[in-house]
Amino acid sequence: MAYVIAEPCIGTKDSACVDACPVDCIHPKKDDASKFAATDMLFIDPVECIDCGACVPVCPVSAIYAADDLPEKWTSFTQKNAEYFGR
Repeated sequence: MAYVIAEPCIGTKDSACVDACPVDCIHPKKDDASKFAATDMLFIDPVECIDCGACVPVCPVSAIYAADDLPEKWTSFTQKNAEYFGR
């Protein structure tokens, strides 16, 4: 069960979650300016995510959910996160 970044991240892209992640599974990063500018939100790689939850409390817009707890209205974001990583 990976974590998923959902709709509240759109337009926000606060990178506190990137800094909190111990396994580097949240992208794009600010230091990759072209990729960061090209997306409207951040994404979690469902394969790399170790389900630690470190990203959840630091998200200022409460956009990160465990896949099993993702509100039904945002279920499409599970696929959107995976697609970003070609999964």
